[in-house]
Amino acid sequence: MPEVFADLVGQDEAVGTLRRAAAAAAAVLRHSAERTLVPAGTVDGGTPADGVAPAADPGAGMTHAWIFTGPPGSGRSVAARAFAAALQCAYGTGCGECPGCHTTMAGTHADVRLVVPEGLSIGVGEMRALVLRAASTPSGGRWQVVIIEDADRLTEAAGNALLKAIEEPPPRTVFLLCAPSTHPDDVSVTIRSRCRVVPLRQPSPAAVAEVLVRRDGVAPDVAQWAAAAAQGHVGRARRLARDPEARKRRDAVLAVPRRLTAVGAAFDAASALIEAAEAEAEASVAEADAAERAALETALGAGGTGRGAAGAIRGSAGQLKELEKRQKSRATRAQRDALDRALVDLAGFYRDALTMALRAPVVPVHTDTAEVAAAAAQKWDAEGALRRLEAVLACRTAIEANVKPRIAVEAMMLALWKG
Repeated sequence: MPEVFADLVGQDEAVGTLRRAAAAAAAVLRHSAERTLVPAGTVDGGTPADGVAPAADPGAGMTHAWIFTGPPGSGRSVAARAFAAALQCAYGTGCGECPGCHTTMAGTHADVRLVVPEGLSIGVGEMRALVLRAASTPSGGRWQVVIIEDADRLTEAAGNALLKAIEEPPPRTVFLLCAPSTHPDDVSVTIRSRCRVVPLRQPSPAAVAEVLVRRDGVAPDVAQWAAAAAQGHVGRARRLARDPEARKRRDAVLAVPRRLTAVGAAFDAASALIEAAEAEAEASVAEADAAERAALETALGAGGTGRGAAGAIRGSAGQLKELEKRQKSRATRAQRDALDRALVDLAGFYRDALTMALRAPVVPVHTDTAEVAAAAAQKWDAEGALRRLEAVLACRTAIEANVKPRIAVEAMMLALWKG
């Protein structure tokens, strides 16, 4: 198994920071263990009797709360998991071989808790329960680590619950938050002020292609195409390289500019884009939804023949309704994520048209539609291409602000048609 930071693509500076912090965290544990035995010739268990000043703080490079920021696909959650593994590493290096590294990366370590929001937000109830569990003593003797993916989805009340824990942290608990940025819309100012920030950059296509070839066994030419088309998003590049359905969905999105020939065609294109996102989202959550419902029904006595089985089923309506509510929220989030991926691909096309209209010496995002983008650039000129690119970006912003996706997409399609 490679060392834990191997898949953090193009983030050498961040990896260096995290390695130093992991080494400092290991030094804290060693120092704590040494202090449990009071050596002879010391006063009050710590100050040398001869008056020599103690060594520098062994944990100077470590703190209890971190925020990993960066654009989508930069590896925020990968960095957080790798750092958690390095903290649990028996050698303090993130070797990738010891039980601490192996179980953390596999998601089975008893002292590492991962919060991945399935719905539109992370509620206060979930956060309070998490903070309470995180206050316990690490079972392995090292650290309790809490990883919160998409910390920008914390509700205000959930953020306040987390803030209290960060302000008064348990002695062996580390909080790792992942967010797009430290803007107040993503992370509250008070939480930001108590955390150390690790900024991640968008990896280069060459770095993404290298990891696809090395880790996933993708052919070099396919890896280079997928890395460019994914615009630095490692997970997206992997899907494009390995999933034919993902490539078909991308092709359908990139065909949109040629379909916008009239008002009716614009509305048809909007409907097709929304329906494709809904279908993709439904396919992605269907298996999990069915498994969750079957597990809950079994726990409530479905299929049982005992005296109380029928009564248990009759009294389970509330729990089933709560499950359906959570699943609906997860489906909504999955739909918006799928739609956003489509909008990113569409923005890439108009970006290519803009750079070609300006004769900018840059490589196109979508090499397979470069000829179409060049023809569009001659027809629209730079100003027209820029207006269309801004319409796509405005649609993404509107959806993030909770405008109904169909309304936002229809408005975008009309703007693209009008130019």
